[in-house]
Amino acid sequence: MITLKNLRLPLKYSKEELKFACTKALRISSDDVKSVSIKRLSIDARKKNDVHYIATLNIEISGNEKIIVSKNKNTEITNEKKYTFKALKNLDKRPVIIGAGPAGLFCGLILARNGANPIIIERGECIENRTKTINLFWEASIFNSKSNVQFGEGGAGTFSDGKLNTGINDVRSRFILEEFVNHGGPEEILISAKPHIGTDELKGTIINIRKEIENLGGTFHFNSLVTDLIISDNKIKAVSFEQNGVTNTITTDNVVLAIGHSARDTFEMLKNKNIEMQQKAFSIGVRVEHLREEVDECQYGKARHLLPAADYKLNTHLKNGRGVYSFCMCPGGVVVNASSEDGMLCVNGMSYHARDGVNSNSAILVSVTPEDYNQNDVLDGVKLQRMIEAKTYSAIGNHIAPVQCLGNFLGKDFTIHKKIEPTVKPGFDYYCLDKIFPNFISDSLKEGFYDLANKMYVFNDMAAVLTAAETRSSSPVRIIRNDNLQSKSCTGLYPCGEGAGYAGGIMSAAVDGIKCAEAILS
Repeated sequence: MITLKNLRLPLKYSKEELKFACTKALRISSDDVKSVSIKRLSIDARKKNDVHYIATLNIEISGNEKIIVSKNKNTEITNEKKYTFKALKNLDKRPVIIGAGPAGLFCGLILARNGANPIIIERGECIENRTKTINLFWEASIFNSKSNVQFGEGGAGTFSDGKLNTGINDVRSRFILEEFVNHGGPEEILISAKPHIGTDELKGTIINIRKEIENLGGTFHFNSLVTDLIISDNKIKAVSFEQNGVTNTITTDNVVLAIGHSARDTFEMLKNKNIEMQQKAFSIGVRVEHLREEVDECQYGKARHLLPAADYKLNTHLKNGRGVYSFCMCPGGVVVNASSEDGMLCVNGMSYHARDGVNSNSAILVSVTPEDYNQNDVLDGVKLQRMIEAKTYSAIGNHIAPVQCLGNFLGKDFTIHKKIEPTVKPGFDYYCLDKIFPNFISDSLKEGFYDLANKMYVFNDMAAVLTAAETRSSSPVRIIRNDNLQSKSCTGLYPCGEGAGYAGGIMSAAVDGIKCAEAILS
């Protein structure tokens, strides 16, 4: 098979035009082409008067591939690598996975396919019930600290934008995309340079993955909070969890800690168990909302009507040495109340697959390092998060999110108006965000917004709406593990995914879950 890279395509193209472009680039006859498929498709919008696609194609020909490739620098002969894994040993006891986010689910899938019959313990609800609980919170302010945007089947990423792109180059990434499609996801994620599934499509795929794990002998325990790890001679022996007021204990040799970045009580339990952890850098900031049509115009110009909602990825380095950057940008999405503890409030962004909402939003975050918060406790980062979330909640109360126009935040003589209606539920009210953040975060955000406006003119819109506070972009701790992915403090304990500090998003978390499954079975 020949792979052809950097092929320019118009925004509207037919199969015939695709084949013609292919034969022209390879300088061969159309009769020599057996098949053409798109491997990757991205948008080139660097020139607003010349927006087009850049494609990578897989091509089967009847001629001599080596001769064709020798004549074109954008081609190579490829054999698509497929992810394969087969267990090297059988387990005496069923492995336990704590957490049913992307890391836990894909770890469970690999274990189940290799006959290990995993047990998955999740503190929140299954997707079907979790969705109802979250909708009740957003519509009626009825909050459930055990099942919410952070906790429950699918993890925090289920109620986000559903981005499936990653910076890691790993054959498992392709396997994960294919599994999402095989379990009901849209096929377009296999070719998009920035694959996105959306919260609505993601829910169905997660249910189907769960059903396969169960059909293969796996077991799920929802509404189940892990309360203890039984450790003897630095080896894992059992896991205790509470379900419906009853404590259950499972004997096991292997436990995967796929706990997510918000399992603060579990971090505390691990600390008390002397499981080695360390502080790590994370980020704190706000969500900014613009009108989607204005972001689209800024990114695509007149071509915006031919393309899906536009995204962006921005960053700047301030004079004080900090980074300010956009994160988890949600085209045509909404801001969501993503709280997980009583008396605290944090937000995130979420998009449906269509990305057709009135507003687009993104986190704008300030980098935070241990030097900013260290008071000699490994969980000091959690304390900083909680302090800001408590101030955010008490700003107005009853889960009502504080918002502020960018112009007001920057101290300009600017009157609030309703050009951009905030989307966050169960409600919002205007408030001075300087009262919420430490000075180093507020000051950095302000300088950062000025810098970002020089990179993308839509950030000059003083009517843009800021919502506080985005505090859960990543875990504030790392659970230390060795080269075989086990905790340095406990044999058989596998810190995994985003909560353990080894991933950042759905894809990298899922990859890490697969690696932990492989380690257990090897």
